Amino acid sequence: MSILHARGVVRAFGHTPALRGVTLAIAEGEIVAVTGPSGCGKSTLLHCLAGILRPDAGEVIYRDHRIDTLSEGGRSRLRRTEFGVLFQFGQLVSELTAAENVALPLLLAGTGRRAARTAALSWLDRLGVADLADQRPGEMSGGQQQRCALARALVTEPRVLFCDEPTGALDSLTGEQVLSHLVRVARQQGTTVLLATHDARVAGYADREIALRDGQVDPSGFGVEAAIR
Repeated sequence: MSILHARGVVRAFGHTPALRGVTLAIAEGEIVAVTGPSGCGKSTLLHCLAGILRPDAGEVIYRDHRIDTLSEGGRSRLRRTEFGVLFQFGQLVSELTAAENVALPLLLAGTGRRAARTAALSWLDRLGVADLADQRPGEMSGGQQQRCALARALVTEPRVLFCDEPTGALDSLTGEQVLSHLVRVARQQGTTVLLATHDARVAGYADREIALRDGQVDPSGFGVEAAIR
């Protein structure tokens, strides 16, 4: 059963096209790698599907409801409740501890401080970084920061997790450790994962691959035939 659709999605930045009519469907519980060379539109596609960007044309449909027509506030609420986002550099708040960073999405959604901290500590423990709860990002390695960022993305137990080059700033060993944690938790919870990457090793963790080239789905890409339904 599909949970997320893009239908003819177009997006440009000024006079530069980024997406040229992308159509695809993502099944619930699937882990999908969106691959392609730098500049092919991977990040732009993820940002449109997550409601961070609004397409210039086309539709983005989540659980039978269009989200591209929602207001900025409506799309922000969706990201607080249904979606999780993990960026390449984690984007942790430098002034906050690991536990405070992870608890932040819950606090923004109205959860009480004690409950939010309890949930944050639980997720840090699940991802093997409980001992960092009271440390700030500047006191952590890149891999530790990214696991904390993953905990923050998962603490609201989202239905869909968007990962934009999540290992791009990490060495290969640390990147594989982060991906192993990500895939394990996604499988346990039945979370749908979209993973933008140019790294074949990262794509290997996915159930299937959707290749982009010049802002379009590349029909010659591995596994792409199953992407359009």
